[in-house]
Amino acid sequence: MNMGTTSASSPLVPPPASADHPVWLRVGTLLDGTSTVPIRNAHIVYDATEILFVGAVDRTPPRELLRDGQIAPDVDAPDATLLPGLIEAHAHLFLEGGELDAEKRAGYLKQDPAALLAAARERLEKLVRLGVTAVRDAGDKDGVGLALSKLYRSASVVAGVADPGPASTRPATSPARLLIPYVESPGAAIHHRGRYGGFMGGALEDFPSLRACVEARVAAGADRIKLIPTGIINFKQGAVTTEPQMTTEEIRELVAAAKSFGRQTFAHASGDAGIERVIGGGVDSVEHGFFVRDDQLARMRDRQTAWVPTFAPVQAQVDHATIVGWDERIVANLRDILDRHAASLVKAQALGVLIVAGSDAGSYGVAHGVGFLRELELMERAGLPALAVINAATGTGANRLAYREKFGRIAPGWQSRFILTRHSPLETVANLRRPGIVIFDGEPYESGANPDVQGL
Repeated sequence: MNMGTTSASSPLVPPPASADHPVWLRVGTLLDGTSTVPIRNAHIVYDATEILFVGAVDRTPPRELLRDGQIAPDVDAPDATLLPGLIEAHAHLFLEGGELDAEKRAGYLKQDPAALLAAARERLEKLVRLGVTAVRDAGDKDGVGLALSKLYRSASVVAGVADPGPASTRPATSPARLLIPYVESPGAAIHHRGRYGGFMGGALEDFPSLRACVEARVAAGADRIKLIPTGIINFKQGAVTTEPQMTTEEIRELVAAAKSFGRQTFAHASGDAGIERVIGGGVDSVEHGFFVRDDQLARMRDRQTAWVPTFAPVQAQVDHATIVGWDERIVANLRDILDRHAASLVKAQALGVLIVAGSDAGSYGVAHGVGFLRELELMERAGLPALAVINAATGTGANRLAYREKFGRIAPGWQSRFILTRHSPLETVANLRRPGIVIFDGEPYESGANPDVQGL
């Protein structure tokens, strides 16, 4: 029985936890996912299923929660920070974001659904090792996200239900454990035929009514409903140049149908005209939200409408402008869009808008996992304090988006999925890229500075 402690110079690896082997940590800094100030000198006890105790300073764990004879923490690291596992709130798992060659990207999308699913399945363990322990997929027309959601629910803890992958990638203490993040998906997003969204969605016109469309999505297994009420940014013009494709009344009816089935809604929306309709329609979250107005942010706050700002795909257009073929004028448009978006993000935080982190991973230049870490850095660069960014990537989203499971916070009863690091993310969220330990259902996994990003 290991009852020793870990000094500042020792490896920061706790033992595996199980139902009869809880683990006790003491860390110098705890970021619980929602608090606006860090908790210092915190004690945490957890097993493989959930967190059993959280206490600060001199509030040590009750003896009945510890192992027989245990008198000291398994890890005592006053220089370390513990924070919840990260939640990627907007990703397209069926797409490979890191591929920059346009022809290869086009060819990738011509694969059949089975090949797309196999490629997406390969990404999942890599996400956990990057600290991303949950993903809200943002839709695809081929059922890839739905299949991954079902895989997670059926095989996350039960041995032998699905292929557990190569033995070399699994901890010896849990030989059949699938190391995959929580995944949920809306299935095919909803759009109007002939308008933007066909590559990831299905048309309203395929159904006799708006409600029938939502009902079909639910019957297919959708965890929530994704709407596409607007087009995308015209980078050459530096604006959204198409009219919204859904009316406020259509959005309102789709939202009402989703609620009747117990589903939240999230809406792709850029351009103030489309955002106006989305807010009026009552969606749970606005995705992207480029060109949002200050008065719209205030109404989002009042209605508790979350905002997922997704800086990363536009920044990627700047970063890879030469490959894409953008000239200086278009790059100037892109930088102006990003500057305006950053100003809106700072205003949103000051107003009290619920900000949730999502990267639009799978978009051009936005690789899964590493693209999400980049998104957090861009939010910090825009002007959000590091702790606000971390909360947006953990507890804020978990609270508002009402996932099926309890993750994203460090509190009793929540899952044992968190990040342990000596590189403080309060100094900069870029430190989340540095080596640390990802604890997933009580199992520790090393997260290195040189992650495997092939296929992301």
